[in-house]
Amino acid sequence: MLKLGYKASAEQFGPKALLDFSVLAEKSGFDSVFVSDHFQPWKHTDGHAPSALAWLGALGASTSRIVMGTSVLTPTFRYHPSVVAQVFGTLGAMFPDRVILGVGTGEGLNEVPSTGMKWPEMKERFARLRESLTLIRKLWTEERVSFEGEYYRTENATIYDRPENPVQIYVAGAGPQVAKYAGRMADGFICTSGKKWDLYTQTLLPNVEEGLKLASKPKPNYDRLIEMKVSFDTDKARALNDTRHWAALALTPEEKMSVEDPAEMERLADALPVERAASRWIVSDDVEEHIEKIRPYIEMGFRHLVFHAPGPDQARFLKLYGEKVLPKLRATFG
Repeated sequence: MLKLGYKASAEQFGPKALLDFSVLAEKSGFDSVFVSDHFQPWKHTDGHAPSALAWLGALGASTSRIVMGTSVLTPTFRYHPSVVAQVFGTLGAMFPDRVILGVGTGEGLNEVPSTGMKWPEMKERFARLRESLTLIRKLWTEERVSFEGEYYRTENATIYDRPENPVQIYVAGAGPQVAKYAGRMADGFICTSGKKWDLYTQTLLPNVEEGLKLASKPKPNYDRLIEMKVSFDTDKARALNDTRHWAALALTPEEKMSVEDPAEMERLADALPVERAASRWIVSDDVEEHIEKIRPYIEMGFRHLVFHAPGPDQARFLKLYGEKVLPKLRATFG
């Protein structure tokens, strides 16, 4: 079944406004809400970075139906894995079967300013992610965990409040190794739209499938989630100009991965023309055209679409999308 979610952009809105939008998303017919977990936002001016961990508790208490999670959290530098296990164990106990831990290898923008660390190469970041998830699962399923890893240690650690069924873990990735790992070891895979088709069809999804074949047991409910960058409005010019708020997404990984200062990220993004700022987005004022631009992602195999809208008027987007787009998507694709 197709699942349709809302991306709560914590970098763009303060925690109270973001909560109001997410409650409205549930009322507007969305199935899930995924929140970004940033210590610092993509831009300094008017940027926000509320604690996703605290915010998810408020979201769960303010809603009754939507599935909620992080997209994505890095359980390796700012957070010790045992703290992540405790937080998501608590959330899972409070809101059973509604919580997802979405994780990734991280970006310097979040981890360096908060720790003063030297940003490591991908090899170490991926190794830390794998080890942290091993420890988190042990803490969710075993008692008195003494763990001696290359990067993390615990001594007789116990998570006392946890759900009967462990929280599902989704892994985000943009390369073959992480995609294969996500298929083999996780409950779902996360990526974002607007990149070259070959990345999805020849790298990411095939490696997820290879990982699923290597898994210790079948995963019939494995989730393939994609964050869909959409700017939809009845005014086409408005939809186009709204993408300026997220011009940083159009920067290449090489341009932004090592940037640790939101002011510098903002400078790089502001220098981009609106055409490049919009390049990652499906920009449309026509429902049928919009659906047709989404169709290829569904036909590739993504069945959980989380919609990220760039504009400041999120309530307008949620109402328009809930009335015009979500019903059409469900009618067309089931």
